[in-house]
Amino acid sequence: GEKGLSAAPSQNMAEYLGKKYKRVKVYTLNEDRQWDDRGTGHVSSGYVERLRGTSLLVRAESDGSLLLESKINPNTAYQKQQDTLIVWSEAENYDLALSFQEKAGCDEIWEKICQVQGKDPSVDITQEVVDESEEERFDEMSSPGLELPPCELNRLEDLAELVASSLPSPLRREKLALAVENEGYIRKLLELFRMCEELENREGLQHLYEIIKGIFLLNRTALFEVMFSDECIMDVIGCLEFDPALPQPRRHREFLTKTARFKEVIPISDPELRQKIHQTYRVQYIQDMVLPTPSVFEENMLSTLHSFIFFNKVEIVGMLQDDEKFLTDLFAQLTDEATDDNKRQELVNFLKEFCAFSQTLQPQNRDAFFKTLSNMGILPALEVILGMDDVQVRGAATDIFSYLVEYNPSMVREFVMQESQQNDDDILLINLIIEHMICDTDPELGGAVQLMGLLRTLLDPENMLATANKTEKTEFLSFFYKHCMHVLSAPLLANTTEEKPSKGTTDICDYDFQTAQLLALILELLTFCVEHHTYHIKNYIINKDILRRVLVLTASQHAFLALCALRFMRRIIGLKDEFYNRYIMRNFLFEPVIKAFRNNGSRYNLMNSAIIEMFEYVRVEDVKSLTAHIVENYWKSLEDVDYVQTFKGLKLRYEQQRERQDNPKSHDQEATHPCVRRSFWAVPVKKSETRTGKASADHNSTTDYERTDNARNTRLLPDESPLCFGCFGIDIMLALNVL
Repeated sequence: GEKGLSAAPSQNMAEYLGKKYKRVKVYTLNEDRQWDDRGTGHVSSGYVERLRGTSLLVRAESDGSLLLESKINPNTAYQKQQDTLIVWSEAENYDLALSFQEKAGCDEIWEKICQVQGKDPSVDITQEVVDESEEERFDEMSSPGLELPPCELNRLEDLAELVASSLPSPLRREKLALAVENEGYIRKLLELFRMCEELENREGLQHLYEIIKGIFLLNRTALFEVMFSDECIMDVIGCLEFDPALPQPRRHREFLTKTARFKEVIPISDPELRQKIHQTYRVQYIQDMVLPTPSVFEENMLSTLHSFIFFNKVEIVGMLQDDEKFLTDLFAQLTDEATDDNKRQELVNFLKEFCAFSQTLQPQNRDAFFKTLSNMGILPALEVILGMDDVQVRGAATDIFSYLVEYNPSMVREFVMQESQQNDDDILLINLIIEHMICDTDPELGGAVQLMGLLRTLLDPENMLATANKTEKTEFLSFFYKHCMHVLSAPLLANTTEEKPSKGTTDICDYDFQTAQLLALILELLTFCVEHHTYHIKNYIINKDILRRVLVLTASQHAFLALCALRFMRRIIGLKDEFYNRYIMRNFLFEPVIKAFRNNGSRYNLMNSAIIEMFEYVRVEDVKSLTAHIVENYWKSLEDVDYVQTFKGLKLRYEQQRERQDNPKSHDQEATHPCVRRSFWAVPVKKSETRTGKASADHNSTTDYERTDNARNTRLLPDESPLCFGCFGIDIMLALNVL
């Protein structure tokens, strides 16, 4: 009997482990080059009669339905990645991947694939294993090269087959590339293309599509230089219009010559620079729009194309950067009041794209680039642009400003501090940024979120410099709290006036959603300041009575805003700073929190949990001043809360404090007695006092929890100590009796 009992669990465990390490997610690659999750299941391999071969099968773990049935084809190239991923192409533009939960499962399936294909499981890409014998391979390597068929119309099919057959083998790809390069084959092919197009030879045009596509996959810079030259590039694009998979050819050349227009916002005098810009645009268009979506294996074959575009952009940025006249004219027209709106929009968009190109530069070159822009006066120019009414222009200027902040926040901080000595607060660059954040017209406040992130970067002491002569943190924060903080907090103060709480209505903070979102963003930034700015924010909060105004928002109908207000207070309490504590007690700032807690009732939601966690922190950290304040002023409102031990624990803490104050000598004796210390830490919470149920994110949820006399359901927060402090008093009495 005992044997049978022990065997069943071990068998179940074996089944569980077997399923666990063969558990996979099935992915397919969509047209946007993103992997789509097709489901989770368990993979196996076996012979499938219908497919006439060993196949991979994945059945869904939810209902056992078939997620994947794929025959292991001897000629299919499989790739193993990162120990837990197997990727392959089932057909053209249809790529599959199995992501394993465990490495052991991936290894087993990989061995099965290699077994079917006759490959060594130690390889990671089955296509790289060459089938020829060593002797044949040596012969091929030592042969003079690949012989191309004559470049004639009746041989295009042969050439297309030769290109397709050469792509899987790195050695044959190399030989094909050399042959195409040495024989000037691309220009001959493009002559045939023009001939086929004149004759409307659809079959020949489709063969040329396959040939040119294959040449792209040869991944060779010398070939790209020929294909992307001024005399060849449009014919190359023309070849790629005749995809055999499409019923009608595309019209890429028509778009590039008639629809797309190159605008010189500032005349470019250097013909080489102009030619490079044209070329880069067209090659980028080929990569993004003309070439078919590459398969997993073809992706690596286009690395040289990516590099070609990358280095072109680097060269363009360098040439523009060296053209002082161009940049001088650009910034002069940007800030000139006589420049019309359309022209200014074009100038700003150009500058934005210019900065985007700079992200491809190496750090040293990027430093030189932004230093050049700074010397040209980009920050004063942005200040002028951000003060304009055109929303699109301001949006582009914001993007440019974000590049500058991300690159060198100290440069921006130094500029705004210098300009404060000459300009009024209203027109300071940083105040313009704050005002645009506050006045964002987007219902989702997308622009405000971006600007808040930039302000946070500027206010982050972690990226501020300190030298022997000065400390950037002290100087900038003093500047910000003197000249800018009143602008940032204005919406908060305007929406939390003293009169609102006295109305006695349930909708004290009945703001529209957009206003609530804005106030939440401001609170998030203020909370960041509380954590990082020490005395600057402390002085501001206490002098302006900010916390009391923030706590008005705990009555908001928007749960996220009420929680932001609670989070702000929780961060302040978490500092355990007695200046803050005295401010809270002096103004009775726990009162709106207690009121929100009582109004929430018995509902178990984020509001309930956040408030309880705040009081639990005061109890666990034994913040004596706040403990006494809470119990002495709010105990009657909290004494009936018995589904958590937090408030009773606070009362116990308070009584212990009073007892220590009344009997200091007795307390010293108790604290040194080993029985007291041991019993204090040894008593566990009963199982009947653990949390039940799930929290609702909506703080207006009406979920209640039943309580019985025999077993009380207790909700504990994650950081609540699992101790029964109710027994502590009994242990002290026992210890005193022993003494």
